[in-house]
Amino acid sequence: MPARRARGVSIEDVARAAGVSRQTVSNAINAPQRLRPETLDRVTELIREMGYSPDQSARSLRSGTRRIIAYTTPETDPANPNALMSGFLEALVAASGEVGYRILLVRPRPGQPQEKAIDEVIAGGGADAFLLSDVLDGDTRVEHLAAGGFPFAVFGRTGAGLPQSWVDLDSARAMADLVGLLAGRGHRHVGLLTMSLDQPWLRHRAEGFRAGVRGHGLTCVEATADDPESAVAAGRELLGGRPAPTALVVIDDWLAPAAYAAAQAEGLVVGADLAVAGFNDMPYAALLQPPLTTLRLPLRRIADALVGRLLTIIDDGVTPETGLLLPGEIVVRASLP
Repeated sequence: MPARRARGVSIEDVARAAGVSRQTVSNAINAPQRLRPETLDRVTELIREMGYSPDQSARSLRSGTRRIIAYTTPETDPANPNALMSGFLEALVAASGEVGYRILLVRPRPGQPQEKAIDEVIAGGGADAFLLSDVLDGDTRVEHLAAGGFPFAVFGRTGAGLPQSWVDLDSARAMADLVGLLAGRGHRHVGLLTMSLDQPWLRHRAEGFRAGVRGHGLTCVEATADDPESAVAAGRELLGGRPAPTALVVIDDWLAPAAYAAAQAEGLVVGADLAVAGFNDMPYAALLQPPLTTLRLPLRRIADALVGRLLTIIDDGVTPETGLLLPGEIVVRASLP
C-alpha cells in the first residue's frame, strides 16, 4: 500500500499507482458510473490513501461553475422526521463533498410554488444543477426544469419525453426477490398489507409483490390501510381468513407494528407462527420484537450515482439516455422463520 502523501500528490501520481489513465482517475471522482466496480474501488482507495485532492478553485475558474447542487428538500414533521430521507441527505452531502460540491437546501416560502423557488435559485446563479426527490407522476418540477434546459437529476423516475437523468431503487425487483425468499422457505400462501396512496414507489412495490407471487406459483391476499388503527384491523382480516397466510409483507415499515399487533390479537407469534417482512429498513425495524426482516435502500450508491450523473451533465453537457435502477438489499432478521 503506498504511503500517504498529504501534499504534492497529482492526478498523474494516482493514475500511475493504480495502473490506469488520468481520465480513469477523473472519472472515479466526477463520473463513477462510467467505471467497472472493481476499477472504481481500486482507484478510490488509492485516492484516499495517497491524499489526492483536486484543485477545486482552479476547476471552478475553468468551468465557470459554483460547485453547488441545489436540493429541493421534501417537507417533514420536525417531531416525526422522515428517517429515510434524512439518511439520503447525509449520503448526498457525503457524495457531493467527495467531488468538491456543496449542497444548497431549497424549500419554497409558505404559499410559494416550488417552480418559483427553483427559478429564484437559477436567476441568482446560486447553483449549477438541481436534484429532486419524492418525484410523482407528472411532477411539475421535472417538467419545469426540463423546459428551461437547466441541469437536473432525480431520485425517482421521469416520464417519457423527459430527460432520463434519474436513479431509483428497483422496487419491483426487490419485492419480487423478497417473495422468492418466502417461497424458498416454504410459504405458499402470503399476504400483502398495502396503502391506498398512488405514489410511484408504492405502486412499483405492489407490482413486484404480485409478479413474485405469480412467478413462484403462490396464492395471496391483500388489504389496504392508511392509518395505524385501520392497519391493525386490516391485518387481522388477512390473518383471520381461511386459509390464513403464513407470511405477511407490509409495503412500508411503518405498517409493521400494526402487523405485529394484528398477529398478537389473532394468537400468532411473529417469527414462529407467522413470517413478517417490510420495506425501507427504518431505524426501528431492528428494535421490534422480533426484529423485522426488511428491504434496505442503498442510499449511498444512489447518491453517488446521482452526483455522477449531474457532473456528466454539468461538465460534459451530456444527459443520460436511460435511467438507472439499483438493487435493494434484503436484511434478514428474526421475523422471518
